[in-house]
Amino acid sequence: MRILVLGGTVFLSRAVAAEAVGRGHDVVCACRGSAVPAGAEHLPYDRTGPVPDELTGFDAVVDVARQPSWVRAAVDRLPDAHWVFVSTISAYADESTPGGRPGALPLHEPRFADADLGVEPDAYGPMKVACEQLVTDGTASSMVVRPGLIVGPDDPTGRFSYWPARLGTAPAEVLAPGDPADVVQVVDVRDLADWIVDSLELRRTGVYDGVGPARPIGELLAEAAAGCDAAPRWRWVSQADLEAHGVEPWAGPRSVPLWLPRPAYDGMLAHDVAPSLAAGLRIRPLADTARDTLAWLRATPDAVVTGLTAEEERTLLQN
Repeated sequence: MRILVLGGTVFLSRAVAAEAVGRGHDVVCACRGSAVPAGAEHLPYDRTGPVPDELTGFDAVVDVARQPSWVRAAVDRLPDAHWVFVSTISAYADESTPGGRPGALPLHEPRFADADLGVEPDAYGPMKVACEQLVTDGTASSMVVRPGLIVGPDDPTGRFSYWPARLGTAPAEVLAPGDPADVVQVVDVRDLADWIVDSLELRRTGVYDGVGPARPIGELLAEAAAGCDAAPRWRWVSQADLEAHGVEPWAGPRSVPLWLPRPAYDGMLAHDVAPSLAAGLRIRPLADTARDTLAWLRATPDAVVTGLTAEEERTLLQN
């Protein structure tokens, strides 16, 4: 099969390209960067410019774009291919209801005009909804995948990586956020890539959430610790105390990754994975993801890790 990956140099799109090459497919990565996986062909393509003439003759396309004009141009060029469009759970307007799945939660109103997310970050979900519609309305067949928090080796965001980095120091005590019963979910980038390539081969159609099983954060962190050969004493710090000390949720400086304010975000990392599992998604143990992420971090000294510094954590635990 001749597969076009629009991207192919970073995290999920790169993992998809590598998986497809590994299965013997003819893979072309169309992107500005040139560091595509071994065995894939690089087609230089700046999506702010015209579509190159070489962007033709593909059996299947994978796109992770967020700007509607980029998706529209590619769909117009390749309407007869089978598409897998990678969207996001941020397409849903409801982030508070647990157990959501496609068709059960409302979506944002689509925004078909491009936006600078540095200026308008709230445009991300609405633009992804618009991109979904462009693909489903403009192609012969398509599948839409809405991932939640994607984790694993090569993660450029450093969000989940915070935990293997912390646990890899064999700590005696670790700050844990909120309530151990708070439900969260993650999906390994390699499992998502494997499922996407399966779906290209099978021409799978429909809309699915690309998520792992929803589980209490206390259970998830315990499994991550086991994968990192750590057995820390967890010091659970309540949401009220975290907020009182200026700790941020999710990602970035002075944050605790995987922590989200409750109940406003009770549903964001608590989607129903059952439809995706029924459609062939296979999930590896979280301990394996944590172990492999730690190995990658140790081999990649300049890898991004977001969250509290060791000093900030010590100060919080002393208060």
